[in-house]
Amino acid sequence: MTKMSKKKAAILKAATVLFANKGFADTSMQELSRVTGAAEGTIFYHFKNKEHLLLTILKSTKDGIVEEFRNYMEGREFENGMEMMEEVVAFYLLLAGRMEYHFLLLHRLFLYQFAESRPEFRDNLEAIYSCLVDFFELPILKGQEDGSIGDMNPRKTALIIFTMVDGLVRFKNFNLYDAGALYNELIESIRRMLKTN
Repeated sequence: MTKMSKKKAAILKAATVLFANKGFADTSMQELSRVTGAAEGTIFYHFKNKEHLLLTILKSTKDGIVEEFRNYMEGREFENGMEMMEEVVAFYLLLAGRMEYHFLLLHRLFLYQFAESRPEFRDNLEAIYSCLVDFFELPILKGQEDGSIGDMNPRKTALIIFTMVDGLVRFKNFNLYDAGALYNELIESIRRMLKTN
């Protein structure tokens, strides 16, 4: 990694934390400059404006999620789709802890307000969520092939499971409830939902 790309990565990391904690409107480029030690000119050299910085964060979030999933699943063998689903749920909860500020940012309302009128924000959010739902759809498709998961719409079922798991992540991220305390019940609910009749 070059010195400049390290600086760019540091700016992205600090901006992710600030946007996640303070929101978009309440995060200034001056504060970002102060936190990173990078001159405002350096920040604007890498990012045209604050919106471009936020879009870059969304793109890097998706890339990071895909890379984490690939690394986590590499070399793992699953007896069946149900077993794979349990691993995907565990992965998602682990990922939400590892990428805590990215997930906090994804749970902020301002992103979805931007997405209503700016196609580039909508496209990036859709890419992130599509990728996440894909992770939950893979074991359903595998399970339907091997007989461990019943006959159901794989995409819709993946969306439902994703929203259950992501809901726990939101509870945890906003300090409302410890997601780990419900892990066994979550897995049992998913098993019941997916089992063959």
